[in-house]
Amino acid sequence: MKIIYAVVVVLAFCTAGFAQSDDITLCHTSSTDKFALFASNKDFNKKHPQPRVYTHVSEAGGKMITFKTADGTDAHGYVIEAKKKTNNWIFVFQEWWGLNDNIKRQSEDLYNALGNVNILALDMYDGKVATDAKAAGEYMQQFKQERGDAIVKGALAYVGKEAKIGTVGWCFGGGQSLLASLTVGKQAAGCVIYYGMPVEDVSVLKKLNADVLDIFATQDKWINADVTSKFEANMKLAGKKLTVKSYDADHGFANPSNPMGKFNEAATKDAEKNTIEFFKARLQ
Repeated sequence: MKIIYAVVVVLAFCTAGFAQSDDITLCHTSSTDKFALFASNKDFNKKHPQPRVYTHVSEAGGKMITFKTADGTDAHGYVIEAKKKTNNWIFVFQEWWGLNDNIKRQSEDLYNALGNVNILALDMYDGKVATDAKAAGEYMQQFKQERGDAIVKGALAYVGKEAKIGTVGWCFGGGQSLLASLTVGKQAAGCVIYYGMPVEDVSVLKKLNADVLDIFATQDKWINADVTSKFEANMKLAGKKLTVKSYDADHGFANPSNPMGKFNEAATKDAEKNTIEFFKARLQ
């Protein structure tokens, strides 16, 4: 009886944080796995309208590249190189749709706003791009963090040992932004998370070598106030600097793949201003 009771208590604890979901019942310790579970939630999917149809034509020389990962397989990314040689880099992480043209547009906007910096948007789905929520959810659930880490390490080898690396991402990419800053180690220069699932393990957060800017939407039912408060507490325990910017908006408010009129324009502009100021202060 004691064993049964213990199992019930554990399951109750694990599902408490996902009370907003009608389908989520499993307990996962990985931040990536936790976020992937949201794909089974109908309300979460509804917060992601079909992405706008957009074809990106770069005015800054952006291009797709291929680089090797440690296991010898190919990985891909969209790179925009600085006009003057610099070791400053931003790794950009896609929304759950994949590396689509909207993310390329967002990458170019960052490039133009930051000035002398290189941008590399990483293709975390290895060429798969979704145009509807069903496919996006499937891709996000199929994603393996081991592959994601390998892609980041391959990108790290591509940019070189002298590179200073900032990371930024939205939703699925928000969590990947934090994990990438952990992966690049001492080369991390700053991390921006837009409503992404944070790492909870304090012992892991202690290894972080970058300040973090967490963009948080107060109406978000998934990356909610409890998740954000716990992240703040864990970062404090880890002795790391975290800045939280909250907005009276919903999940995906700054989604670069959203159709026009589906995102919160005022909140997006302010969040982007804070993002640019954050990176400028850390990528000199």
